[in-house]
Amino acid sequence: MKKQQQDQYGKSIKTDGLDIEFSQELADQDDLEAQERSKAADARQKNKQ
Repeated sequence: MKKQQQDQYGKSIKTDGLDIEFSQELADQDDLEAQERSKAADARQKNKQ
């Protein structure tokens, strides 16, 4: 697991979440629902442009 990055003041840097590892085999129901919400949000954003 990667060490969390910190800014110059020692606070954790928030990421956009794009480089998070995901395993379909280890996914639970919450993960699957989140994945569907993400796909729906991506589609809405794509249609908005």
